Amino acid sequence: MFGFDIIVLAFVGLVALSIGGVGYALMFNRIKSEDNSRRRINSIKNTTRTSAAVSSKIRQRADANTRRKNVEDTLKTVEKQKNIDKNSKNPPLEVKIAQAGLSLTLKKFYTYSAILGSVAALVVLLTGITPIAAIGAFAVLGGWFPQWVVNFLRKRRINKFLIEFPNAVDIIVRGVKSGLPLNDCLRIISREAQEPVRSEFLKIVESQQMGLSIPESVQRLAQNVPLSETSFFSIVITIQSGAGGNLAEALGNLSKVLRDRKSMKAKIIAMSMEAKASGVIIGALPIIVGGLVYITSPGYLTPLFTEETGQITMLISAGWMGLGIFIMKKMINFDF
Repeated sequence: MFGFDIIVLAFVGLVALSIGGVGYALMFNRIKSEDNSRRRINSIKNTTRTSAAVSSKIRQRADANTRRKNVEDTLKTVEKQKNIDKNSKNPPLEVKIAQAGLSLTLKKFYTYSAILGSVAALVVLLTGITPIAAIGAFAVLGGWFPQWVVNFLRKRRINKFLIEFPNAVDIIVRGVKSGLPLNDCLRIISREAQEPVRSEFLKIVESQQMGLSIPESVQRLAQNVPLSETSFFSIVITIQSGAGGNLAEALGNLSKVLRDRKSMKAKIIAMSMEAKASGVIIGALPIIVGGLVYITSPGYLTPLFTEETGQITMLISAGWMGLGIFIMKKMINFDF
């Protein structure tokens, strides 16, 4: 119909169909292998996605478990630190001697106390006073006075540490912000800070050299210097080591809190000075009046020292005076 013969067209169509069939037959195996390869690739991709999702879930669970374990360890450390703080209110005498900065052993302390008490009792006996007064002198100078000296030196050393401690925390903050590791900051403080902060941080550095971690070494600082400030410092270091975080920011906030507590302490001391002065005057008034009376009329108070009844009266009066001073001290001593 368009000038082509139908037989020729049919022949051409059959030839093309034959060529296509032969080509498909020859390419069948290759097409099938490519199809199988495509299926395997898709299967591997799906498996990889599934494995990645499973691995991600496992990793998230592991991270959550690790974080939970770190928090639990931190809480245990904080509870342990609270128990240490409770037990540090009235530590044993050996611990008090170490906290006072003295290098005495407990045996030497008792030996020196006994020698001091014996000398005091001997002096009292040589003056002709009765043995009851000698026993009292031995008890006071051999028992009470040495421990009072230790407590006085301990309190003075702790107060010096409290004054210098915020500066040490600021050194750590500036060092961490500038890129120094915490160990180097502690070494700088152990070399350049004032006493007793320098010696206490030197103990921290030496503890690390012996194999202890930083949190364990800092916990020893809270034991050697029983202050709320050192406990705060120990807790901050422990939490940062276990759970991570911005150490410079945390210690910066701690430094601000320490300085605010120091300012509040100064205000409380200033406001309580009137009550303390009144207590000192009331406590010293009987002694001053007795001394003036003895100077003006010696014979009026002599029986208190020479007669046994007077000596017993003096001991009882001294006990009541001590009890009154103790009560006044507790009333004006604010815990903050």
